[in-house]
Amino acid sequence: MSATNRRRVLLAKPRGYCAGVDRAVITVEKALEQYGAPIYVRKQIVHNTHVVRSLEERGAVFVEETSEVPEGATVVFSAHGVSPMVHEEAAERGLKTIDAACPLVTKVHKEAQRFAADDLDIILIGHTGHEEVEGTSGHAPEHIQIVDGPDEVAAIEVRDPDRVSWLSQTTLSVDETNAAVEALRAKFPNLIDPPSDDICYATSNRQAAVKEIAPDCDLFIVVGSANSSNSVRLVEVALDSGADASYLVDNHTFLKDEWFEGVRTVGLSSGASVPEILVREVLDRLAEHGYTDVEEIETEREKLTFALPKELRPRRNNDGSIAHKLLPLSPA
Repeated sequence: MSATNRRRVLLAKPRGYCAGVDRAVITVEKALEQYGAPIYVRKQIVHNTHVVRSLEERGAVFVEETSEVPEGATVVFSAHGVSPMVHEEAAERGLKTIDAACPLVTKVHKEAQRFAADDLDIILIGHTGHEEVEGTSGHAPEHIQIVDGPDEVAAIEVRDPDRVSWLSQTTLSVDETNAAVEALRAKFPNLIDPPSDDICYATSNRQAAVKEIAPDCDLFIVVGSANSSNSVRLVEVALDSGADASYLVDNHTFLKDEWFEGVRTVGLSSGASVPEILVREVLDRLAEHGYTDVEEIETEREKLTFALPKELRPRRNNDGSIAHKLLPLSPA
């Protein structure tokens, strides 16, 4: 095959698991290992079908609400975070709880609490109904209004236009969030910013990597589940950045032969809740179509890790050595 006709893959890096997702998945695995099945998980621990099914096979039971968890059982709260009301409901049922909320989501919760304590109106930029948005809203329900993008800003009404702050869901498109903030600032010139950017580092990094690659791609494939906000955003970013076409696939079986007609360069990335094995399987399928020339494009090196929830950390003896037995879980 000539150089002009060669089929290649531009593989985005970073991609896949972020520190918060890695922590959440390991939390369920460790809970099953230490306390035995079943371990209940409220909502999907992360938004990925493969991960959820794998954990179910090991004894995790996924439920929508704490009311579905037997009294006295152990429940893990998902990486997306929960409201104080959920913790209260768990306590009322005598549930033993492990909170796997991403620390970056917890940071937004604390920002909401601080803004509410200052009696500010809070505009939360995010998708109505998303678990993270519901959890954050629950930390300041009387102060928060949700806007899903800049088009909804005009309808906002507040008590005092000089006392308005904003927060955002951590997995949004960076560009769309910036557009919403600009619209808010045009309406409320004294808009108060959060102490630091709410879009998580992994979301920003994955979007930046896609932006780098997409202009050179005839087709861009994003591996991720349809309910994964950050994965859906990567498809949008690829299209906005110049890819001729872009599709979200749960795994390699979702690829369609007609997508590759006339395509020489395929871009490939994955959402922050996607295990690397799913990307490798897509690469194998692409190789079957003749895309054997794979070039990994690294735009940022990620080193951040998060400690496990305190309930799953090894207990230490007085001399600092690690005890071999964990303390039993206490009720919420």
